[in-house]
Amino acid sequence: MTVEGKVAIVTGAGQGIGLEVVRQLLQQGAAVVLNDLDAQLCASALQALPHAQGRCCAVVGDAADPAIIDQMISRAVAEFGQLDIAMANAGITLFGDFETYLPQDLHRVLEVNIGGTFLLAQQASNRMRQQGRGGSLLFTGSVVGHQAHRGLAAYAMTKAAVEMLAKNLVVELSTFGINVNCIAPGATLTERTQQDEGYATVWSRITPMGRPATVQDIAHAAVFLVSDQARHITGQSLIIDGGWTSVSTNPY
Repeated sequence: MTVEGKVAIVTGAGQGIGLEVVRQLLQQGAAVVLNDLDAQLCASALQALPHAQGRCCAVVGDAADPAIIDQMISRAVAEFGQLDIAMANAGITLFGDFETYLPQDLHRVLEVNIGGTFLLAQQASNRMRQQGRGGSLLFTGSVVGHQAHRGLAAYAMTKAAVEMLAKNLVVELSTFGINVNCIAPGATLTERTQQDEGYATVWSRITPMGRPATVQDIAHAAVFLVSDQARHITGQSLIIDGGWTSVSTNPY
């Protein structure tokens, strides 16, 4: 997959799926600006990443903040001369029963998952248009944007929304050579999910492929969709769930 010489932004990349996407982009010759709200995660990521020297820098801050988004784009251009790829991966999951879901939780989920994605796509695509060389946008959705899951009404709503955003941006950005896609991960082994007792056991039992995804599984698909090999793929959402949405067995 050809990303060599390209410059990418990946939000929510201090750990988990985002960090693995950064790792694979660097391995394949891209330069990356990684973002996370947690300064310590950013510092640890830079230390742990191979190939990071001279080709990776971090911007700490809220990926839904327009000023932080502007800073990420400015750093990409200042450090590496251009911007070719932007992945809106940052997101938050706040579980809660629908009937008692707190307004402040709803507003925060909407702000980060929808607002952050929209604003990064807007600012990054404006830069790509100025450059005149096209580019790729990638959003992180979820299988719960396709299949109901108890306790995730707000989160699922936002993930369905970013998929529709990708479809709508096809008519806005294709003329400029910018493609826009989503990945929709299912159950994935990350630092966060592995803190849940029994997570791997339960999802191995109910996933047709016999295991939850690894971060490598998700990142392989993400890097493909922003590579030159996927230039004619746009407005699509790729579900990566080991077949779970085909059977939709409830984990509880």
